Amino acid sequence: MQTKLKTTCLSLSFALVATLVLADTEPGEEMIAVAMAMGAAPPGVTPASGNESVGPFRYLIVKNAFIIDGTGAPPQGPVTIVVEGDRITSIVGSGMQSAHVEASDPGPGIHVIDAAGKYVIPGMIDSHAHFGSPYHALGGSITAPDYVGMLYLAHGVTTLRDVGSLMGLNWTLQQKRRGNSGEISIPRIEAYAMFPERTPDAEAARQWIRSIKKNGADGVKFLGAAPQVMKAALDEANNLGLRSAYHHAQTSVTRMNALDSAALGLTSIEHWYGLPEAMFEDQVIQNYPPGYNYSNEQDRFSEAGRLWLQAAPPASKTWRRTIDQLLDKDMTMVPTFSVYESNRDVMRHVTLEWHEDYTMPYMARIFEPNPKIHGSYHFDWTTADEVAWKANYRRWMDFVNDYKNAGGRVAAGSDSGFIYNIYGFSYVRELEMLQEAGFHPLEVLQAATLNGAQLLGMEADIGTLEIGKKADMVIVDDNPLANFKVLYGTGHRRFNMESGRMERAAGILYTVKDGIVYDAKLMLKKVREMVAQRKQLEARGATSR
Repeated sequence: MQTKLKTTCLSLSFALVATLVLADTEPGEEMIAVAMAMGAAPPGVTPASGNESVGPFRYLIVKNAFIIDGTGAPPQGPVTIVVEGDRITSIVGSGMQSAHVEASDPGPGIHVIDAAGKYVIPGMIDSHAHFGSPYHALGGSITAPDYVGMLYLAHGVTTLRDVGSLMGLNWTLQQKRRGNSGEISIPRIEAYAMFPERTPDAEAARQWIRSIKKNGADGVKFLGAAPQVMKAALDEANNLGLRSAYHHAQTSVTRMNALDSAALGLTSIEHWYGLPEAMFEDQVIQNYPPGYNYSNEQDRFSEAGRLWLQAAPPASKTWRRTIDQLLDKDMTMVPTFSVYESNRDVMRHVTLEWHEDYTMPYMARIFEPNPKIHGSYHFDWTTADEVAWKANYRRWMDFVNDYKNAGGRVAAGSDSGFIYNIYGFSYVRELEMLQEAGFHPLEVLQAATLNGAQLLGMEADIGTLEIGKKADMVIVDDNPLANFKVLYGTGHRRFNMESGRMERAAGILYTVKDGIVYDAKLMLKKVREMVAQRKQLEARGATSR
């Protein structure tokens, strides 16, 4: 198996590799085989040092805070939040504090954080994440779990929906267990397995869905398949309580667009594929130019940037009817605006300020144009391509905003790890782009918290700051509603009128997950050290390229 893969893996695209899984194959494990064939085995289990976190405590008390609870309600405060173990048990006005929170030594088992002048928001949810990517193996390494986990936690993300489990379902579930046990500092993970596009028939589809349920998957991600296969797979997933995500790939969207899959009980639409195709009025197939090659990803993404203008315009009967039909099916949209932003300004993404200190060198390599790697396609990206994508974004954002205004659910997802996007940083950028699309900052935060929890079916436990829910919260030095840039790990540059100097906003101070307090600044420091160490090793030739 490894010998065969070794001779072919470099020519396989992400989508093609995903199709190699069969019903009797461990879902996703072929990704590990690809990486190992390249000479990079998965890293061993290394216990976390633990000094980036403290707790959980008998009582955790966050006092004097302004809270933004995630329901859409405006800020309130100051209040005191009391946590017992991993649950919020009280949220009261500052004049009603208890448990001796003013004492210099509150007693054993009690941990107090004075959040005077600071803001507390719910732990955020990345609804479209890839916790690991096998393409990093091209740089001699597979994604380091602690690197990804601490970057996410330092940016306030406490829960991930890993759509596809690209490093293999078993690997992803292993990291989930390690995180749940406190061995490593990572968000909690909901693991979705990648459905094989070339599944031969409906019965094979049902067997495959049953196999991933047995193995512990929380859901399934689709790129496409024959309609009868998709129908069987979605039916089996719904019967077994597995949730579903669908990236409607151009190779299958002519047979099943977003409305077709919604009618079959799909849980969420990823990115935007399948939506314009559902609103074609003067055609039934995307207007591909002669010579188009889907396997050439510059062709694929260049033409994708011209797709929305081929569909019905905003406010048209078709536009409104499509929204109504999706609403009727309680569809969730996860647009992932940030991952494609380089298409409208590629040099901005190449030179983002955090790359120097926070981007692993093996990640930097896979971002560079390479026809062998999914998402690394800016081979000869032109002004015309960027102009087309800017127009594409305007229509795309209009549709998502109209869907939200009609009562539809939109969740925040970053698709980090691809196309110059770094874990945590690109999630914050997603929040900014939701605001650009027309969302009020409170609606943005709702998409990042409550809506994500509802998408996962976890709203009883996470997504808002409420009594009885998990103690997932983010303590921020500034008001994020006024400026989401304060959430970036690099902070927000601004001029201090009193000192006459530029400064950086302090940003996120602590992220709390399950009542455990994580020091955001310490985690960022550790990530910088990891990146610097990796660069030093490579400079000495200690790793293969």
